[in-house]
Amino acid sequence: MNKYLKNILSFFINFFTLNYLEILFKIFCINNIFNTNIIHILLFNLIISLIITFITSLFNQKTNKIISNIVLLLITLYFCTCTIYKLKLDVFFSINSLGLANQLVSFIKDTLTTIIKNTHIIIIMFIPFIFTLIFNKKINYNKKNIKELIINTIFLITSIIIFLILLQINKKEEYSAYNLFYKNNNHSLSVEKLGINISTFIEVKNKILNKKEKITHIQENKENITNEVVDYNTLNINFTNSDSEIINSMNEYIKNDSGTNKNKYTGLYKDKNLILIMAESFNSIAVSKELTPTLYKLSNEAFVFENFYSPVILSTIGGEFQLLTGLYPNINLLSKIWRKGNNYFEYGIGNVFNKINYKTFAYHNNQYNFQNRDKYLKSIGFNNYIGCNNGLEKKINCNIWPESDVELIEATTEDYLYINEPFMTYYVTVSGHMNYNWKNAMSKKHKNLVDNLPYSEKVKAYIATQIELDKALEKLILELEKANKLESTVIALVGDHYPYELTIDEINEASNYEKDNIIEINRSNFILWNKNTPTTKIEKIGSQIDVLPTLLNLFGIEYDSRLIVGKDILSNTEGIAIFSNNSWISDKGKYFSNSNKFIPKNNNSIIPENYIKTTNINVNQKILMSKNIIKENYYYYLFKNKETS
Repeated sequence: MNKYLKNILSFFINFFTLNYLEILFKIFCINNIFNTNIIHILLFNLIISLIITFITSLFNQKTNKIISNIVLLLITLYFCTCTIYKLKLDVFFSINSLGLANQLVSFIKDTLTTIIKNTHIIIIMFIPFIFTLIFNKKINYNKKNIKELIINTIFLITSIIIFLILLQINKKEEYSAYNLFYKNNNHSLSVEKLGINISTFIEVKNKILNKKEKITHIQENKENITNEVVDYNTLNINFTNSDSEIINSMNEYIKNDSGTNKNKYTGLYKDKNLILIMAESFNSIAVSKELTPTLYKLSNEAFVFENFYSPVILSTIGGEFQLLTGLYPNINLLSKIWRKGNNYFEYGIGNVFNKINYKTFAYHNNQYNFQNRDKYLKSIGFNNYIGCNNGLEKKINCNIWPESDVELIEATTEDYLYINEPFMTYYVTVSGHMNYNWKNAMSKKHKNLVDNLPYSEKVKAYIATQIELDKALEKLILELEKANKLESTVIALVGDHYPYELTIDEINEASNYEKDNIIEINRSNFILWNKNTPTTKIEKIGSQIDVLPTLLNLFGIEYDSRLIVGKDILSNTEGIAIFSNNSWISDKGKYFSNSNKFIPKNNNSIIPENYIKTTNINVNQKILMSKNIIKENYYYYLFKNKETS
């Protein structure tokens, strides 16, 4: 082989491998290799390749070869990890999510199944590394002379300059490469548009710089109010100045927000009992009159939310965080702060019901301390939470997977149905958990009921798990009737996320319309049911984050709606659901961040000037406000700190 080619072969292998892995990740995990900033990815991978080549030119041949092979191996393993993580949890792996990696470890069998199922992908990803090992002798790993190192450095500096110049292209677009690189800290969108390597660099850069972001405020879009006088869900809060600029900016954000209005539904459920259920992987495709009649009944009676979404932002813990706090989850803070249970939550749903003298209960029919659920549930007011291995194992079979929702209801209703005080009970169910096959205990249990469905095996196995949830709800209603508390009890239920083990094609098998894989894949039901509530259809957009303020308003609980980022779905604030990559759907239409495309709700929609730009700014501020509320322990500053000062 030509001596010159041997000298630069190592560089080309690195450059080819980085781009090869990026393309494969796009194909297997995003299904679109064109909706991306290709030139930025190529240039950045060129920079990385030149850096690796420079480092592996500084030592003797043996050392350079070892370093080069180790680096190539680590890069390949990293891409394999990112791929398996996305295929397993349907979220993009990030450095910040390392603190939540025990989710994969805890479900080691399921994770191994995913790895085995996708062995062909791993093998394909390892091809460049294997090729390098085979042809190692043909690659020149000799120590480079000063002239060669200078040439490498000149190319490196030139590549960096060109990369930084090209970042300026379309920099004014909300989610341009420039804004993703310097301003908007959205890992999901960054991976979609800029690839794994740039997104990882952005994460590391942001961690090192530890940039603090201030909040700015743009007024929410309100529907027309016909009454001259509007009463808002707000409190008289003294926003004192703080030594922290971040907290001061948060104070200004809140003071400039009028909050959400009280309405004809305010206090509708005052003094009633509440049973709140976060149902594992519950989705509207499982609701049918024939197979899940109780879910069908509850979904189509009382309040019927026709445009509700359960966005996947990080598996179950992300969905639960949204439901219980009314805030958007930040992956880094979920691990570092939320799971420790040290923050104070003034409007944690257990806390608010404790304050009005309700008895509160919480149950989960799987490992009680998974992801530190025992700690964070305590921080929001549940002091007697029970799950498998801290008491529930004495009442249900905790040795099957997944455990039974029916057994969960049968084992727990007597705890609260026959007490004299009003109660608020929170259930986290598990029967709907993947993997969806006939080894799944709940799928197997109801296999005979789904055998004749015209769907693929995984879809049928999924629906079978939701039949268990349906039968649990049927049992719950029977027990409420038996205790003469059905009319005085409200049942609220949402899913933590859609069944992300199913592909979009598999979900569309059971869907009554064609769903996309960014927004509509997250559409689901919010069950809010009481026997005496007349059927009321709500067309407004809502999501998990809006459940808490909606319940607070319905139960007539005094709260400040400005302090919860989610909004009462029954109020006058425009409805919006925000997804992991900052795409959103509002009452006026859908916005896809990765393509900067807005689709109006209908041809007659009147879209205000700068509506998309304004909404994008508001979306980013909502996410940032949620992050800072947790990071700064803001509720403690507002409520508890002042009590002791």
